[in-house]
Amino acid sequence: MFENVRADLRAHGSNWGAQGFWVLLVYRFGRWRYGVRPALLRKLLSLIYKVLFKFVQIITGVELPCEVVIGRNFVIDHFGGIVISGYARFGDDCRIRNGVVVGLKNVNEPIAPVFGNNVDIGTGAKVLGSIRIGNDVIIGANAVVLVDVPDNSLAVGVPAIIKARQPAATEPVE
Repeated sequence: MFENVRADLRAHGSNWGAQGFWVLLVYRFGRWRYGVRPALLRKLLSLIYKVLFKFVQIITGVELPCEVVIGRNFVIDHFGGIVISGYARFGDDCRIRNGVVVGLKNVNEPIAPVFGNNVDIGTGAKVLGSIRIGNDVIIGANAVVLVDVPDNSLAVGVPAIIKARQPAATEPVE
């Protein structure tokens, strides 16, 4: 747990006051408590987690339940209005901004998106349903993504249109 907390702090620019860091601190505590023995102590820690989770949710406006699986270097860039389903899965080096919803498309289908590595989710984006978001993907601000997004793509619009990402322009060497 402590190695993950140190990595989360580094990912948030070593800023102890970053609200995204505090959300992840409570998240890490929630994941860690599952392995605590004996069961009575785990139940006490679960109560503490639930209070901390609600406190962080009210203060930051971020709902990141401990059931979500996240990779290394997960960054909550801006806080407020972020809701992530407990069924979601994130790879390494993902970034999320305010107003983002990651969740179920239908309540009858408890399956949320699975994200690859190096995914950048823009402000206000909605990513819903049993879909896969590939590696090195950018999801534009306010996009509504309801379909799979392949690697090295850009998803923009409502509903999202998938475009191949342009390679970065290289400057001529003199």
